[in-house]
Amino acid sequence: MGAPPAVHSAAMKYFLEVARSGSIAEASARLNVAASAISRQIAHLEAEVGASLFERRARGMTLSSAGELLAAHARRAHLDSERVLAEIRGLAHLGTGVVTVATSEGFAIDLLPAAIARFRAAYAGIRFRLEAVPPAEVSRRVADGDVDIGLTFSLAPIRGIRIERSWPAPILALMRADHPLAQRKSLRLAELAAHPLALPDKDTTIRQLLDISAAAEAIPIEPALTSNYMGALRNFSRFGGGVSLTSRLSVSLRFAEDGMVLVPIADPGMHVRRMELQTMAERTLPHAAQGFLAHLAQTIERLLAAP
Repeated sequence: MGAPPAVHSAAMKYFLEVARSGSIAEASARLNVAASAISRQIAHLEAEVGASLFERRARGMTLSSAGELLAAHARRAHLDSERVLAEIRGLAHLGTGVVTVATSEGFAIDLLPAAIARFRAAYAGIRFRLEAVPPAEVSRRVADGDVDIGLTFSLAPIRGIRIERSWPAPILALMRADHPLAQRKSLRLAELAAHPLALPDKDTTIRQLLDISAAAEAIPIEPALTSNYMGALRNFSRFGGGVSLTSRLSVSLRFAEDGMVLVPIADPGMHVRRMELQTMAERTLPHAAQGFLAHLAQTIERLLAAP
């Protein structure tokens, strides 16, 4: 394979849209371009690189190994060209620009809004877009170059992701200060299972680790409340409905003033995840995003060091 195809060519644009949408028909609808034209351009692109870029399956198209390499190159090149243009226009100075952040919901309630507000107090010309999505979706958006920075929980390394900073993120039990278990130094899952539980959906690291740990210990878990909204689970606990599960930083700014306590869970399986600040591998962030990344890491360090 020779030099990579031009990143701004029509063929590359169509290729990336098919990779994103998973089918030529869907890409055709999104781009308002005939499916035959997209198919033709992709065929030309495959001939140019000398490899199949997609695996054709009954339910759609997925990137081949060669396609994944080309897509990663194209996304990085596109983002780098945007960064260079921004710097040429004067946005390299840490006074203007746009920073995009994806995060899991717990961090979007208090931690990130507070960090963004403090950062903008010093750099009022910088604007932000904050997206709250499931943890795996955070990493996907970072790897695809859809956002500059991701803050999420992770259980294992992910291809296409650079881990800028990482911290242990054990799962804790959140309950009212007058709950029967509130004075305990630590708890076991078997003890928690005897009380009403409020749990998130199965696409969260909390639920995944809980289900694995409970199954390993043959502990039946029948939650009193399940929800895809973390705020509802915490308020269920705040109103005396039972126990919810969280991380320290997801509630660190206000759980005590709400009359809540955090109790560690002793089961080893509840300690294996990590909190990560993620960026796209091999990408150079715009200066505004670099500045906020450093600010956010310092904010997290300060909160974790607090008693």
